[in-house]
Amino acid sequence: MRVNGGAQTRGRSGLTRSQLLRGAGVAAAAVTVGAGRAPYAFAGPLRFGGRWLAGDLSIVHWTHFVPRYDTWLRGWANTWGEQNDVEVTIDRESYTQLPALAAAEVKARRGHDIFGFLAPPARYEDQVVDHTSIVREIERRVGAYGDLGRRSTYNPRTKRHFGVADYHVPAPLLWRHDLWNSIGESPATWDHVRAAAPVLKQYGHPIGIGQSADLDSNRALVSLLMCFGAFMQDASNRLTIDSKETVDAVAFMADLYASGGESDVFSWTAESNNQSVLGGKASMIVNAISPVRRAEDLGIPFSKDLWIWPIPAGPGGRLALGQYTSVHSIWKFAKNIDAAERFIADLCVASEQAVAESRFFNFPTFPGAVPAGTLYETAAADQHLPRGKYSILTTVASKYTRNAGYPGHANAAVQETIDRFLIPQMFAKVSRGEMSAEDSVRATTRVMKQIWAKWRAARKI
Repeated sequence: MRVNGGAQTRGRSGLTRSQLLRGAGVAAAAVTVGAGRAPYAFAGPLRFGGRWLAGDLSIVHWTHFVPRYDTWLRGWANTWGEQNDVEVTIDRESYTQLPALAAAEVKARRGHDIFGFLAPPARYEDQVVDHTSIVREIERRVGAYGDLGRRSTYNPRTKRHFGVADYHVPAPLLWRHDLWNSIGESPATWDHVRAAAPVLKQYGHPIGIGQSADLDSNRALVSLLMCFGAFMQDASNRLTIDSKETVDAVAFMADLYASGGESDVFSWTAESNNQSVLGGKASMIVNAISPVRRAEDLGIPFSKDLWIWPIPAGPGGRLALGQYTSVHSIWKFAKNIDAAERFIADLCVASEQAVAESRFFNFPTFPGAVPAGTLYETAAADQHLPRGKYSILTTVASKYTRNAGYPGHANAAVQETIDRFLIPQMFAKVSRGEMSAEDSVRATTRVMKQIWAKWRAARKI
């Protein structure tokens, strides 16, 4: 079993699959049509020790924020490969490089057997196998697929699974308890945030929510919309962004930015909110727990005051988009589809180990793979101060985190909207004073209508 890392990887030809595909200069998706697959047998006992493994299985994953998880997966995949007579190769790429690499592999019709996406790859439904039989096998072993995972990988129009989600990453509120406590406030609701923001900014600690073309801005602002009762689409995947609730959310953020926001949020990258809070500036961000872990690892004095809470409640309740949804998809042009199917199923069943080794970054999409009590007890046992602060993640993950496209399913139209950063643009135009909230929402709606019409015409929604 070979586990490789990004551009430093060298295969038999001296280059990684990623480099070979990039060298071909391909970047667009090809469209194909294919049939589903029959059921199959899953992993058996260790039968192939003492000789070369017969098969090959290639996988690409992102480089995880928690190195311990990658180390665990290396050992797990090694054992799995021996049990299944398969030589497993895992190439690791930066999460920012995965979208371009996926497009390159589709264009070339060659690459990895399993592609590890960090967002639902609905646009590639025609290029991947139907994963329904894998889902059914996992459900047979650990119980029902969770709602977030199913809505992230199932197309109700075509009745196909275009991947299997093994975990999702909650994006809770991360806030400086010491700073908020010093002014007698807490970010329990968005109204509390708005009231506290001017005071916190006066003391040099603004609110850190981006409004730029970056992943974290997307997630935080989609979460804000949901808290105001505004959604991109309804449960039937019909466009609903043009609503009073959307206008209210956009106007609220413009007011929050003017009174207490970080001044340069329109040019933020995915690292900016992390840097702001770790540098001691931001009083609050919406993000996965990576900056909290980073603060602990670096021994930053205020790490014990960097608290984790659910997203603030708004007029529409308390809902948030997850930071990532890990989705494994098997290309139709994969060379070892049978082994790929077994690998994905067994990895999902091993979720209890994965959660612990990710330091509670990953949460299972098949809830039965990790009993709720075990999940809570493991998180609560973390020894960092304040003791038990990670236990709230179990509630954030199970009660408040939703899929992209909620209350509908993740689909190609939702993903195109997110990939084009239309939601942050809608907010930013108002916060910069370029448009009214009503005009910005109407302008964004016109673009989104075209996107929904395109994918509906393609019979994907």
